[in-house]
Amino acid sequence: MTLTNYHDQKKVREIQRLRDLLKELPRFLVGYFNSMNDQTSSLTRLGYAYDFRIFFHYISEEVLDGVPVREISVEDMKKINDDHLQEFMEYLTYYIPANHETPPDVAPAASLPRDALQNEALGKSRKLAAVRGLFRYLYMKKHIPANPAELIPFPKITNKTITTLEVDEIAKLLDEVDSGEKLSPRQQTYHERTKTRDAAIITLLLGTGMRISECIGVNLQDIDFEVSGIRVTRKGGDEMILYFGDEVANALLTYLQEREKIPTLPGHENALFLSLQNRRITDRAVQNLVKKYAGLVTRLKNISPHKLRSTFGTQLYAETGDIYLVANVLGHADVNTTRKHYAKMDEQYRRKAANAVKLRE
Repeated sequence: MTLTNYHDQKKVREIQRLRDLLKELPRFLVGYFNSMNDQTSSLTRLGYAYDFRIFFHYISEEVLDGVPVREISVEDMKKINDDHLQEFMEYLTYYIPANHETPPDVAPAASLPRDALQNEALGKSRKLAAVRGLFRYLYMKKHIPANPAELIPFPKITNKTITTLEVDEIAKLLDEVDSGEKLSPRQQTYHERTKTRDAAIITLLLGTGMRISECIGVNLQDIDFEVSGIRVTRKGGDEMILYFGDEVANALLTYLQEREKIPTLPGHENALFLSLQNRRITDRAVQNLVKKYAGLVTRLKNISPHKLRSTFGTQLYAETGDIYLVANVLGHADVNTTRKHYAKMDEQYRRKAANAVKLRE
């Protein structure tokens, strides 16, 4: 059976990559990953596999005297103590991996060897969560006598102020997408071919707050202009209808007039947004086009598709003051996730409450 749905195709690619990674990792991990099949997404499991590849290469070299990663056994896991794990956390601050494939959440270290990588507190926390989960599983299965990973605290994560576009910057960004005046001569050549598509993508991201994966996964049949709704597949695979306003509708309708005339490659017929190669556009391409236009509008803000999502969330909260609405539209499973990101605005609303109630006329 041929898979035509983008999200189904993506899931298959993730599963295939996970299987390839498991061939590099200790054999006993297969049972652990099988135990997670019903509780986690394929993307989450793939992220764990990348984390374990870093972890077991470290353990092989620093704890087990060079035992090949593939040959590390459950018996070897009994030799790992909390000191080893604490040293691993310190190692993650800056390291040169055994291979040159960068894990998804690791940043290249600036002004350091080309293949050097760094982890901030968030990256370290994700890797510790993976390691903790494995040790918890081995302990519950009585494969190890103790769980040293529980003794390692998570790094303190400082909530950073979210970066968003101001109202005037949004207008300038959309104007720049339309005109392309500040682009280089070479960029302007491509701009004539992509400006309608680019305007539709950026307007859609700004007008709905959808994730980049949701945007590139949209198919032609997912849009209903009669109800001004667009169907997206959220994290975890649930479908949801996001509603859009007139500006988004106009941008989409303008693009669709061009889209109908584009011959697509086999397997990409249903994709809404296409690349210049007439296949479904990739997340990297969307990231690059957002960065290209946003860099012409503001040099101080590093604007990404996720920052456009944050811009939408900020504006929606400013207009409604309803954190539950923002959480629902953004697809946050826990409203506390939303509240954490918009804590500063929440404080502004509480300050307004100080003068909202008059005690004396």
